[in-house]
Amino acid sequence: MSRFVLITPDVDFDARLRQAVAGGLQGGVQTFFTNMLPPDPFELFSHLDHGQPEVLVLGPEVPIDDALRLATVISVRFPELSVIISAEPDPNFLIQAMRAGVRDIISPDSDSAQMRVLLERASQTFASRHRTPTPLQPAESNKGLVIGVFSPKGGVGKTTIATNIAIGLGKVAPMSVVIVDLDLQFGDVASGLYLDPEHTVTDAVSPAASMDSLVLKAFLTVHPGSIYALCAPPSPIDADEITPEQVRRLLEQLSAQFQYVVVDTAPGLPEIGLAAMEKCTDVVWVSAMDIPSVRGLRSGLEILRQLDILPESRHVVLNMADPKIGLTVQDLESTIGAPVDVSIPRSRAVALSTNRGIPVLQDPQKDPATKGLNQLVERFNPARREKTQRRLHRRVVV
Repeated sequence: MSRFVLITPDVDFDARLRQAVAGGLQGGVQTFFTNMLPPDPFELFSHLDHGQPEVLVLGPEVPIDDALRLATVISVRFPELSVIISAEPDPNFLIQAMRAGVRDIISPDSDSAQMRVLLERASQTFASRHRTPTPLQPAESNKGLVIGVFSPKGGVGKTTIATNIAIGLGKVAPMSVVIVDLDLQFGDVASGLYLDPEHTVTDAVSPAASMDSLVLKAFLTVHPGSIYALCAPPSPIDADEITPEQVRRLLEQLSAQFQYVVVDTAPGLPEIGLAAMEKCTDVVWVSAMDIPSVRGLRSGLEILRQLDILPESRHVVLNMADPKIGLTVQDLESTIGAPVDVSIPRSRAVALSTNRGIPVLQDPQKDPATKGLNQLVERFNPARREKTQRRLHRRVVV
């Protein structure tokens, strides 16, 4: 059975896609080596071995206008069929593709591993839209990771960490990452990524968006780092209109559409932050190397343990680490009762990148902080995660 159909004259692209399918996906690939697209999906289906496929890939050298036209027709008449277009992720094109109902964009130069990730997610989308009425069963395995970045204290570089995580993951899974700014009153994700968004979280929790994920995706802002962003509303007053239940629904929708959802939260443990934490698969705790930050982190962890909403996958990040200020990593570990997973040294390059609105991982340079940030991003890499998930928190601090 051919679950995947590819249309392209590019033989090399076909070989990489077949390697991606052979690397862990069930079903076969049927390829049409042409750059001509049929005017109607029924004409395409009539030439297939087994009728309608699950995923249609429109590869390199296929005319973009024709690809968008066909994708639009398919999204209306066959909404369960996932369409992937091979093209460079130009922001203007991405908006057109979203409006046409395209499931994902894949670079013509993508390797088989990157292709496999997109094909798997597209197949999962087909399965979710094509399911028959059966007793409800957990489907968490089909959802992406929701990575919440938290800190009880402000001024510890939480947003800098969150934006760099998103940019780093954008290299692992291009256009399969979205960062959400849930510091609804004073969020800085827009400035941290040098964005001037047309839409914000306020639009994303509207009734229309909460009922239709395609509408929701139209409210996301495309970033040149191959990620999407959903920024905080421009006025703190707008934040009062957003409820915890709307935030829970928003994260559920995004995790069903993206491989990674990175959530930047407000300092402390506000109600919106706690609602977000309930949907997180991973929590990144950020602390600076000072006594108020460390004590705040300890108190926050104790409160969450009492509330029993602390996600199992925890990552403690020591930001702006400096061995010359009288505290050590061991001091911090002893105080909070947990190991420090990643230490990021104080860096002028990070401060400069924050002021420029260009995360340091977007514009790579030799700097000690870059190494620490890459180590943090690597903790969410699927290959590394599968090997080490069971051992992440076995070390005990005494």
